[in-house]
Amino acid sequence: MATLKEIAEAANVSVATVSRVLNDDPSLSVKAQTRQKILEAAERLEYKLSPSKRNATHRMTFAALFTYRQGLEIDDPYYLSMRYGIETQCEKLGVTLISGYDFTGDKPLPAADGFLVIGQPQTALHTQLSQQSSPVVFIDGVMEDAQFDCVNVDLFKISQKVIDFFIGQGYSRIGFIGGRDLPEFADQREQAFVEYGRLKNVVQPQDIYYGDFTSQSGYQCAKKMLQENTPFPPALLIATDTIALGVTRALLEHGVKIPEQIALISVNDIPTARFVFPSLSTVRIHSETMGAQAVNLLTERLRDERSVPLSVFVPSSLQLRDTTRR
Repeated sequence: MATLKEIAEAANVSVATVSRVLNDDPSLSVKAQTRQKILEAAERLEYKLSPSKRNATHRMTFAALFTYRQGLEIDDPYYLSMRYGIETQCEKLGVTLISGYDFTGDKPLPAADGFLVIGQPQTALHTQLSQQSSPVVFIDGVMEDAQFDCVNVDLFKISQKVIDFFIGQGYSRIGFIGGRDLPEFADQREQAFVEYGRLKNVVQPQDIYYGDFTSQSGYQCAKKMLQENTPFPPALLIATDTIALGVTRALLEHGVKIPEQIALISVNDIPTARFVFPSLSTVRIHSETMGAQAVNLLTERLRDERSVPLSVFVPSSLQLRDTTRR
């Protein structure tokens, strides 16, 4: 491969001028004829920029691949906030962003310098991404993969935090209402709740209910609990605020007093959580920050040519409101 010095000699200019032209330095004032001579010499001598230099001047394009249907952002603003964080940070860094929904691995990947994958990918998409060379950051998805960066929240720690809070308030029996993407696979909140709850001797199998991640599912799960489980558990961890909205509606319709007869803590702290009646005690997940940090990781990996994958965990905090005793 040709050197800058060889190109400079072929074009009869300085090495510094060659370097600035090839790196598209916007502050350089040079005649079009001179620029053309340098580019022709570089082409003739098969000069190629190193990846790090190319990334320094190239406006990067990221593709955000959402593994779910777009309507889920209406049902669960957690993902809407995550998308907003991605878009805002890309705009701040001057990154071109293209987006697509329902990515399951059954359609071609868009052309991009790097990929942001939002949500847990199906096996086909994970395989598809593994077979291409551009870097990938998973958000709220795959962890501990030898190839990919990940940005997540520690859902195991969240479940433990809620159980410890309820135990501290004197509850000895705690139930769970959650959702599953696939009926046979419990998500991390449910797994952690069962494991830690059994360790603390506060969880019983009949107190665990799940459907999907909609408020209607929460409503149906709560009705089932009230019909089948007497007495019902006096405290509940609910996987998301959206599910909790349906749960509280069912409880109030049946005359159950919150938090006097049953205390509730959900997860996400969506904007409506503080305005509904009763206002939701919930674990705040900074999903907008998760989106922004994923963009930062992808930018840094391309810029520095980092090969070691990183996992970033964004912290959470308990927000106590009207569905718990204080």
